[in-house]
Parts: sequence; structure tokens; C-alpha cells
Amino acid sequence: MMTTSIQTPAASAHAGRRGTENRRTKIVATLGPASSSLEMIRALALAGADVFRLNFSHGTHEDHAKRHAIIRDIEAELGRPIAILADMQGPKLRVGVFAEGKVRLEKGAHFRLDMDPTPGDAKRVCLPHPEILSAAKPGSRLLLDDGKMRLRVLSGDDTHLDTEVEVGGVLSDRKGVNVPDVTLPIPALTEKDRRDFAFALELGVEYVALSFVQRPEDVQEARDIAKGQAWIMTKLEKPQAMDHLEEIIALSDVVMVARGDLGVELPAEEVPIEQKRAVREARYQGKPVIVATQMLESMISSPTPTRAEVSDVSNAVFDGADAVMLSAESAAGQYPLEAVEVMARVTTRIEQDDEWRIQQESLRPESDGSVGGSIAEAAWHVAQSVSAAVIVAYTQSGQGALRIARERAECPVLALTPDDDTARRLCVVWGVRAQSVGQEMPIFGVEGVVDQAVELAQYEGFAQKNDKLVLLAGLPFGQRGSTNTLRVVTL
Repeated sequence: MMTTSIQTPAASAHAGRRGTENRRTKIVATLGPASSSLEMIRALALAGADVFRLNFSHGTHEDHAKRHAIIRDIEAELGRPIAILADMQGPKLRVGVFAEGKVRLEKGAHFRLDMDPTPGDAKRVCLPHPEILSAAKPGSRLLLDDGKMRLRVLSGDDTHLDTEVEVGGVLSDRKGVNVPDVTLPIPALTEKDRRDFAFALELGVEYVALSFVQRPEDVQEARDIAKGQAWIMTKLEKPQAMDHLEEIIALSDVVMVARGDLGVELPAEEVPIEQKRAVREARYQGKPVIVATQMLESMISSPTPTRAEVSDVSNAVFDGADAVMLSAESAAGQYPLEAVEVMARVTTRIEQDDEWRIQQESLRPESDGSVGGSIAEAAWHVAQSVSAAVIVAYTQSGQGALRIARERAECPVLALTPDDDTARRLCVVWGVRAQSVGQEMPIFGVEGVVDQAVELAQYEGFAQKNDKLVLLAGLPFGQRGSTNTLRVVTL
């Protein structure tokens, strides 16, 4: 695994400090043709991007390796952790080709899907996916070209499906097929994904995102492959995944509400409800959650967003999402930097609103009953009670920081960790400013942690003389997952 050590603040200038440095909601920016140069990636990081997404549906391994290296160079320059997400393509279900390149499907007409590779016409086309033919039943819906057309299965067997066109339109070569009504016997990881997964782990990314998740077993398979080398991010984009939401989130390290694909297979009016349900359940389980897709879509070609898009981003912030994501806006749009700047301004402004704070407190989930969770809840109460300037969590695995983030404290959270990978993984977590302190962290006991916490809290501008600091750590010291100690320190 390729790694680059992150400079501690004592060794670097404030190059990474931003005008929106108090922002709690994180920003994920997708890299692509519009954002591959060192200058643009640096500009995006300075504008507020906390995580960079490498979309393995596009580009070569060489392309992704170059972007990965640039990000690590910028990380070292800015002296703060920057996380990298490798997003797997997943299965792509498509029809075959047509003799004329395209056909018009008329409402009420009958249309056959079969395994014959002969170019199709207005009566039939190849569907080279036997899993769909065997799983679809009479009454099942087939959605074509991102849901623009809809077929209803009348009959079929393992060789073909006879359908009726319910919503017609022009269907061209190799357009996508969605089957929302059935769980398909297709693994979430294709052979291409497995190669990409292995390459991403070799690079040393922080998260690997899974597409086409239908069952908890899909997530478990990815965990078995990763073996702890990266956090597993589950993309919620299938209705079947929403049917197993609690179990899937429990197995995931991070979840993403991928509203584009989810909106193809669910009625549009259901998507906001499912988004809120996913954010609420992830918050309850203490798992970071990203809201993604079409958040500032108009900024692909416009330097300013629509008012509806600003409201959409704002709603995700009000709901308590850990992060919001830019896709084509930053990867292929004409205004990638402006898109990140808008996202940072909108999220920062919403977090300054009194109604936002009231809503965050009203949405605080009940205690999960664990020792670590109870300590984090107590830290929230103590910080409120003594008007603490900052909560500092010393964490090796990141779990201590995740637990305090679940409480949505009013004061900033500074996570100290001896591990670069943990500091980077925490970049997606709401309200957490992570810092890798490496070998400079004294590991002799909590007193050493207190000294380091005070120094860094002052350096980062979170606290000054006479301020109170709430510290979370674990005894026995240095043991992963043992957060059980709370201390209040006056600077």
C-alpha cells in the first residue's frame, strides 16, 4: 500500500486553513477531465473539498494513480489529511444493438427481449443477461435508459421475455436496463470491480464504494476483500437495499444515498423520504452518511446554482448528513471550483442558523447503551454544561471520534490519532477535524495526551487561555476501541 506521511501542524504552515474552516458538513468532490491538474485539485482542496472521489466507471488505472499521487502531494503541502474514495462501477445491465442503431417503442406494443445477439428491431432486441430472464416474472417492470421507457413482463422463460410497452420512446444501442421489482442473482462486484478494488487497496485509498448493493451479503463480501485496509462505503441505490437498510448500514463503515440510480427504480416522490430514513438510521448507528447526485447539477454549465439546488443542499445539512457530494459538477463541468465554493458557502451558512442548531439537537438519537457511546453522550452534556471550547478525542481506530460526532456537539471536535490512515478516514465525519500526530504523540498515558491536546487545540485556534477542553481517551491507554475516560481541562 502506498502511503505518504501527513505533516503535523508543528511542521507546517497554515496553508490548509480555509475561510469556511468552522464548517461541520464535509464536501466530497469527484475528479475527472475538468479537475485532474495539480493546480485545480489544490484549488478544490483550499475551497473546501475534504474528500476526493475517483470514479472507476471512467478512466484507467494510470489516470487514477496520477490523481492519487497529486492528492497526496497536496496533502503534504497543506499539512492536513485529505481522503480518497475509490468508487466501483458495479454491474452494468444493458440491451444489445439495433440494426438501425435505434428504434421507437410505441405504447401498447409488444416487445421481446432474448439472448439472440442478432441486431434488434422494433419487435425484439438482445438482452445478454440470463439473470434478468430467469428472475423476472409476469408483472415485473423493466426500466430502459434511466427510466425513460417502461416495459411490463407478460410471460417468459430462461431464453426470453415477452413484454408490453407501458411508456414508449426512442431506444438506442446498449442503453441501460433496471429491474426494480426483483432481487437479481448478480453480485455487486464484477470481475472488473475486483481488479479495480485490488488496485485501489494497493494505492492506499481510504474508502471503497460499492455499487448495486442489494443484500447485506454484498457488503460482507467487500469487507472480506478489504480486510480492514479501507473503509467500505455502501451506495444506497437499489430498492432492495432499502428493504435491508438496518443490516446493510450495520455492516458498512460509511453509506451514500445515491439518489440518481435510486430515483430510477423508485418513484421520484419516494426518494426524499428514503433519503431522510437513510440519514436518520446512519446517524443512529453512528455511521457517516453522504447525500449525493445532482446536488448542483446546473453548475455543470452555469457558474451559479438554481435556488432549488441550494435548497436541496440545505435540506441535507438540516437533516444532519455528514457530507454532500459533487459528481459531474466537479469532474466534467465548466465550473468545478465554483461548485465547491458554492457548496462550502451554503453548508457554512446553514450551520450558522439558529434553526439548524435546534434541529440537530432534536434529532439526537438515543444512547446505544455501549460504554463508548455513553461516554460520548456524557462528553456532549459536559461540553454544553461548561461551555467547552472544543472536544478532543484521542483515537486509534476512529471509533471514539465517530461516537462523539453522532452527538452533534455544538463545539468543534478535534480528533488526534497516531495513524495517518485513521486521520484520513475521519475526513468524511461530521464536525471532526482530524490530525495525525504520528510518533510525536507521547504514548505513556493520558497526561501525555492532555498536553498534546492542549497544544494542538491552541494551535488550531479552537481554544485559548482559560477556555475549557473536554478530552476523551481510553484506558488501558493505546488499546483500540477502549474509549472510557472523560476529563475536563482548563487551559
